[in-house]
Amino acid sequence: MTTPVDPSYRWNGDDLDLDGYLSRIGFTGERTPTLATLRELVGRHTTTVPFENLEIILGRGIPLDVESLQDKLIRRRRGGYCYENVGLFAAVLERLGFEFTGLSGRVTMGAPGLRPPTHALLRVTPADDDRAWLCDVGFGSGPLEPVELNPDRGEIALGAWRYRLELGSGALGSELWTLHQFGRDGWIDRYTFTMNPQYRIDYAVGNHFVSTSPRSPFTMRPFVQRFGPEVHHQLDGTTWTLAHPDGTGETRELSAAELPKILSEVFDIDLDDADAAVLARGAWPAAARPD
Repeated sequence: MTTPVDPSYRWNGDDLDLDGYLSRIGFTGERTPTLATLRELVGRHTTTVPFENLEIILGRGIPLDVESLQDKLIRRRRGGYCYENVGLFAAVLERLGFEFTGLSGRVTMGAPGLRPPTHALLRVTPADDDRAWLCDVGFGSGPLEPVELNPDRGEIALGAWRYRLELGSGALGSELWTLHQFGRDGWIDRYTFTMNPQYRIDYAVGNHFVSTSPRSPFTMRPFVQRFGPEVHHQLDGTTWTLAHPDGTGETRELSAAELPKILSEVFDIDLDDADAAVLARGAWPAAARPD
């Protein structure tokens, strides 16, 4: 007798419009759970689907069910932050037959102090490769490909962008991985993570915090990213930053009224007139807070 699979351990790939997703990211390759397929999926997802928190700033919630995710990210061609991107990508991987596990990371970006584990990641094992790979389609700045979970690799060049993965020791002697990225300030630790499995319910808890807590940066101001092989665009409030793989870049201050146009032309996010008007007023919570 077959034991039924607990739905908590599933990612609802059966609910996914796979054709719609693959068309959205421009994937026309083999629909097989291979390393080559995984590499292309990661590359196309990270360079096609932008990172954004605009629904929160516009006063709406962030549902994580597959139907809501594909309506927003596929049909309406919007973006999302890590829980949205990873939730959709996990459904894709499940539908294609990949073996994978959800993980959670603590975003550090070189800052001191302990931060909550609010970044969603995936550990993936392709059918034709016995190595484990870290897939991060929801950070907003790559990597363009899966990263082999091998601390002996040293510096990793993925396209023109540079990363480094280290394995250390956390509390009680547990394994603690750190992903570093090279950028404007040189090498910086991007986040830490462990191999403790995460499930949809765990992501639901993290999603609630980052989308509702006044301590979350995503409830304060627009934060949008678009990543490409040669440039990373970031919009933080009204600050627009361009960064290149060699660490060079530039920053420009915008007015709130310019945001809808920049979102459309640079980040490939088109808002309807009502939402564009709200954003252009610049009345999000951080704008009313003293520095």
